[in-house]
Amino acid sequence: MPDLSHESRWRAAGYCRIAGIDEAGRGPLAGPVVAAAVILPEDYGHAFLNDSKQVAEARREALYEEIVSDPRIAWASAQVEAEEIDCINILRATHLAMARAFAKLVPPPDLALIDGRPVRDFPGEHRAIVKGDSLSLSIAAASIVAKVERDRLLREAEERFPGYGFARHKGYGTAAHLEALRRLGPCPIHRRSFAPVAQLTLDPR
Repeated sequence: MPDLSHESRWRAAGYCRIAGIDEAGRGPLAGPVVAAAVILPEDYGHAFLNDSKQVAEARREALYEEIVSDPRIAWASAQVEAEEIDCINILRATHLAMARAFAKLVPPPDLALIDGRPVRDFPGEHRAIVKGDSLSLSIAAASIVAKVERDRLLREAEERFPGYGFARHKGYGTAAHLEALRRLGPCPIHRRSFAPVAQLTLDPR
């Protein structure tokens, strides 16, 4: 389970406001990439808070409500939509979403702990932690916020664009989603730079 050892290490080095940052939605064929930044209290603890991929959907929703309603926790989220992803590519879009979430925290964090690898041109001092969502409690909290907010956006997309099954697969390339794509063609939230969406766009119809 993740803990606050990374945060404690950097607090001992003189950093006070330490944000964990993570994203959701790099791999899907549709919908935005969403990032979240979370600053936990120094003495925070939780028996069930973990990397969002290790937590069932119902528990993720409950953890999200706990995080966003706790007055001791500072948090922010941001997204980059499919059209912008197609323009700048998914890696840059992921970094942009992270930077936007970080910039929303007021006052700004002294340091960001980011899941994965270093982020080029990030707007603040940061440290990258590979598999950080399973090691750092603040990154795990950010992973919950990002995942739940993105899932909610995709459930809303199901109402605007029925027939694709967004509420079930959340934009990932499942067999049902690929079949709906072949039958209906791409909709406005599909990432047209992603195969097989790009191939369907090029195919004569």
